[in-house]
Amino acid sequence: MSDRDVLGLIRQICLALPETTEKPFGGHTAPSYRVRDKLFVMTSENGLSMTFKAGPGVQEALVAEAPEQFFVPKYVGAKGWVGARLDVDQDWDEMAELIEDSYRLIAPKRLVDLLDRD
Repeated sequence: MSDRDVLGLIRQICLALPETTEKPFGGHTAPSYRVRDKLFVMTSENGLSMTFKAGPGVQEALVAEAPEQFFVPKYVGAKGWVGARLDVDQDWDEMAELIEDSYRLIAPKRLVDLLDRD
C-alpha cells in the first residue's frame, strides 16, 4: 500500500467517527484528527508513522508483541500514546479498532454513546 493510500485509509477511518475534524497539529502540515478540538490521531510529517491514544497496558502489549509495527513515541509515549509504523504491513481491521479506541478515550461520553448505538 502506498503512503498516499495509507493516509487516505486513516482519513476514512477517522472521519467516519462522530464530529471528527482533520486539522494539522501545531505548525505541522501532516493530517491529525480531533474530536471537539482534542487530538486522538496524529500522523508524522513524512507519512511513515501514526500516533494514537491507548488505554492502560495497551502500549506495552503492542510494543512487546510487535516491535516492528509499534513503538513508544517521543513526548506523548509517557502518557500512553502508541506509535504505529505505516511503512510496514499492518492489519487494518486492528488499526481501525485502535483508532476507534483512541477516539473513545478522548471523545465526550455523548459521542461515544453514538458509536455504541450502531
